[in-house]
Amino acid sequence: MNRPELEKNMNAELFLKFYYLKAELIDFCRVNKLSTQGDKIEITDRIAYFLRTGKRKRHIKKRVVQRTPTLTELNLNSVIEENIKCSEIHRVFFKSQIGPTFRFNVKFQNWLKENSGEKYSDAIKAYQDILNDKTPTKIGKQFEYNTYIRDFFKDNKNLTLQQAIACWKFKKSQPGNNNYEQGDLEILNVFKKS
Repeated sequence: MNRPELEKNMNAELFLKFYYLKAELIDFCRVNKLSTQGDKIEITDRIAYFLRTGKRKRHIKKRVVQRTPTLTELNLNSVIEENIKCSEIHRVFFKSQIGPTFRFNVKFQNWLKENSGEKYSDAIKAYQDILNDKTPTKIGKQFEYNTYIRDFFKDNKNLTLQQAIACWKFKKSQPGNNNYEQGDLEILNVFKKS
C-alpha cells in the first residue's frame, strides 16, 4: 500500500501509520484551520484528534519562565544560573577556557540546565567528561530520519549514504513504524534489477 494523501476524511489510524513531513502537516493544518504551532509530534497529535473527532484541538502555549537578569561577565567561580540560555556570553567564556574547538552540544546544554547552582569550573569538567563519553546520543523521537540513518549505518558500515536514503524513502512510504530493519535492504535489490 502506498502512502495515502493527507485529507480531511482520512481515518486517523491510517494517518498515524504513515510518515508525513512537518511541512505537509502544517499545510493540512492551514487548509483545515488547525493551529500550526508546536513540534512535529504535537502537530501530528492535533491532526489525529481532528481526524477522529472532527473537532479542533487548541494549542496550549507553554508557560514562559521569567529569565534572570542578563549576565555581563563569567568566571570559573560564577554560579550557573537557573533557566540558563546558552548565549554568546557563555560561548565566549567556554571558548576562552576550553579553546576554539568548544561547541554547545545537547548533552552539555542538558547538563547546564540540570546543574544550576554549580560553578562554571564544574561545567568545564563536565564538558570534558561528555566529550570523552562515547555512548551514542539519544535522538529525539521527532528526528526519525536521523535515527533511521544512524541505525542503518550501525548495521551496514560498508554501504553508502545514497543507499541509506533510498531505504529511508521506501520505508517512509510504507505503513507501520519508521525504524530501520534489516529487511529494508530489499529495496536496494529492486533498484539493482531495474
